Amino acid sequence: MLGFLVRRLLGLAATLLVASFLIFGALYLAPGRPETFLTQGRSISPETLAAIRAQYHLDDPLPVRYWDWLTGVLRGDLGQSLVFRQDVSSLLAPRVGSTLLLTLYAAVLIVVFGILVGVVSGLRGGRLDTVALVATSTGFAVPTFFAALLLMNLFSVQLGWFPVFGSGEGLADRLWHLTLPAIALAVPSGSVVARITRTAIAEEKDSEHVATAIGRGLPRSLVVRRHVLRNALLPVTTIVGVNIAALIAGATVIEKAFALDGLGSALVDAVNQKDFAVVQAIALALVVAFGLVNLAVDVLYAWLDPRFKLGGKRA
Repeated sequence: MLGFLVRRLLGLAATLLVASFLIFGALYLAPGRPETFLTQGRSISPETLAAIRAQYHLDDPLPVRYWDWLTGVLRGDLGQSLVFRQDVSSLLAPRVGSTLLLTLYAAVLIVVFGILVGVVSGLRGGRLDTVALVATSTGFAVPTFFAALLLMNLFSVQLGWFPVFGSGEGLADRLWHLTLPAIALAVPSGSVVARITRTAIAEEKDSEHVATAIGRGLPRSLVVRRHVLRNALLPVTTIVGVNIAALIAGATVIEKAFALDGLGSALVDAVNQKDFAVVQAIALALVVAFGLVNLAVDVLYAWLDPRFKLGGKRA
């Protein structure tokens, strides 16, 4: 376990290094100049413009600017926002909670409802299975932003049950504000998880070892719990991990749609304004989160299947 964790953490560090350089280079080469946002389009003298570029090292070559940023990060300094003239750490710290809570909320919905619908559909079959297939096919086909618009129109504008924007204050109020965003974020991924779970349950239910267990007179509930569910959850675990990791990127669209003060909305604004330090900090946070989710999936997979060794080999 320790060796596996060390290898994965080293791989994550290498991924962070490559991703940060690629993102930094893409921002450096993108059209538009950061000083345009700093001056707000006002006409200034060439001397003032040169002073601004010198202050923020905008005339330095790409490798020099990237190295200065990287060494600062290693010292715990994420840099200063060009637009807000504020340390990136203090600027983003209040936003982390909103994005984290939204992602966790959507992840719970995906796991609970996706697996529950898939298990019931796979075990029961019949008309219930047909309804589940139609519902999950529809949910998978609906884009996240369109689901957000539908939910806002129905439950906020028409019925007035939920707030249409903002993150709220206090845990209960924040969960109330994040209910519609979390549902919109979870609908496509939850539909995928439900379909995969349903297929895995149906295959395991008709397998030979399950028939043998039933023939030996074991209670059906025990057979379902130990033989059907446990084996069916192996492929489901991988799919759940991939979709939860994808929520991190999907949260960007939802946060803009519901005007949430999270990392996703800050990332969009920072990219448009070429605020290098903010983009880099958020990108690093997203890559770290993605890597940690994949690590958790590998550990869970090994727990569900004792034949699986951490590192990708089977015993």
